[in-house]
Amino acid sequence: MKLSELDFYLQDFLLYCQSKNLSPKTLSSYEQSLKLFIAYLKNEHGIEEVDAVRTGHIRQYIAYLQERGKYTVVNREASRLINRPENRRDYNKKISNVTINNYIRNIKVFFNWLHEEGEIHKNPVDKIKQIKTERKQKAGISQEEFNLLLSQFDYTTFHGYRNKVITMLLQDTGMRIGECLALTVDDIDFKHRMILVKKTKGRKERYVYFSQVMARELKHYIRFKDRYTDTELLFPTTRNTPLTVHSFEKQLKQAGERIGLSIHPHQIRNNFARQYLLNGGDLYTLSRILV
Repeated sequence: MKLSELDFYLQDFLLYCQSKNLSPKTLSSYEQSLKLFIAYLKNEHGIEEVDAVRTGHIRQYIAYLQERGKYTVVNREASRLINRPENRRDYNKKISNVTINNYIRNIKVFFNWLHEEGEIHKNPVDKIKQIKTERKQKAGISQEEFNLLLSQFDYTTFHGYRNKVITMLLQDTGMRIGECLALTVDDIDFKHRMILVKKTKGRKERYVYFSQVMARELKHYIRFKDRYTDTELLFPTTRNTPLTVHSFEKQLKQAGERIGLSIHPHQIRNNFARQYLLNGGDLYTLSRILV
């Protein structure tokens, strides 16, 4: 089937992004949000050419996003039969302003690229602003809550003890969960109490540091792990495969629910930052740790 002009330029834009070595997560975000926007332009306005898009079309799309519910619109109707979005718990719930701002940002990046490439002469996103959002104070996790959370993992099982150590390491170092689950045993330098983080968001290696208490726990865990697995991965499954972010998030959430605590790995990272500053750390050093 012949591509429309908008579809052609979207594919060209994604190839450009790949050449810039952007992360798969960023590429997926661009592709998903821009395909939905292009579907809206075609269905609601009959637009298939890039230079036919006006500022008003984008403003109307923002209003459209604010009015419709989650997952009520799909890029291809065939995908609705496969994914069954109506079965999701959050189906038809209001889309958050944060999500809408992500869509706006991606649309702006796309049209700014088209303008820089000389494919459009007037840029329709020049006067498009993000919508205001209320910044909610992120609740911290008290030491009592954190200790209670750790107690929910069954230390006598491999996966229970593994999950406890992961949770401790996130709090101790401020690593992202994806970075943590990609570690190997060789990445740990016990002499200097530091870990080489290779799989980073910015694809630039960095070191994080851990406490003496964490060092003792890690040494004990590695001996424990080697009785159950045969892999250099620090946090594998019992099948010697990498533990996925989704799987750990689910198990952490279940542990939190048992004590009435809503918990996500990123909250532990935020808690590390809060504790670091409360204990006298400076913002510059913190920014280097969390980069």
